[in-house]
Amino acid sequence: MSTSKLKAKAPEKHEPTKPKLLIFGPPGVGKTWFSLDFPSCYYVDVEGGAARTHYMDKLKRSGGLVMGPEEGALDFETVIGQFQALSTEKHNFKTVVVDSITKLFNTAVAQEAERLGAKDAFGASKKPAVAFMRRLVNWINRVDMNVVLISHEKEEWGQDAKGERVAIGKTFDCWDKLGYELDLVLSVSKQGNSRYGTVKKSRLVGFPDNERFDFGYGDFADRYGKDVIEKQGGVLELATAEQVEEINRLVNILRPSEEDIQKIWNKAQAAGWGELTSDQAAKVIESYTKKISK
Repeated sequence: MSTSKLKAKAPEKHEPTKPKLLIFGPPGVGKTWFSLDFPSCYYVDVEGGAARTHYMDKLKRSGGLVMGPEEGALDFETVIGQFQALSTEKHNFKTVVVDSITKLFNTAVAQEAERLGAKDAFGASKKPAVAFMRRLVNWINRVDMNVVLISHEKEEWGQDAKGERVAIGKTFDCWDKLGYELDLVLSVSKQGNSRYGTVKKSRLVGFPDNERFDFGYGDFADRYGKDVIEKQGGVLELATAEQVEEINRLVNILRPSEEDIQKIWNKAQAAGWGELTSDQAAKVIESYTKKISK
């Protein structure tokens, strides 16, 4: 009797994870104010706007810290490095906010466009920024913290009944695939003194698509689970230098294809052997060792 090649397994129940959300809207609707209500914020101030006294006071009250442009908030490599550190070092922060992800992304696009000059064609200037975003998303998914990405808004385009290109609404101003990578995308609006969040994309039971709700941390926390949001996160234990050295030794012997190696990295949400967790690295070593011994 042949062995089945089917790889699916029985569904398992997992502990609730921290929220990873994208919020967008026009200026002045309360996006930053909302994010600073989250517990113990590590605030990546890309735009340098958090220096205002009322923002700083609120951040201090929550036990948070701010990283501004002077510390590298406008540099993708630096921001990704901060997510790596927040994932792997012990600290008291529970939330990381990037304000705004729009400026971080668009700055990277503009820098590449300037470098390419006349050679910039067919969206070439966006490629490095998109690659940075993919790496950042990997670490967003790995860090055991609440993550709030704040975005500007822009026109969303579609077609009318005649096939003409028309504006059909508003969407976030960033990498267009970002919404697919996160569990929740909210559009923020203001009417009078009231602020509202509208669910634009959701994989969460407490946030049905297109539902409109009062936009504030209290209501959000009640819907998501305040105990989950305010719980202290854990720390990733990355592969040791010895494990990475052993994997490289085995790779030199086995010579797996770049495609096979990339599959392992993709599954682990890593950009190299050094970004594997210690457990993931141990499994790779075990798998490669068995292949050699056959």
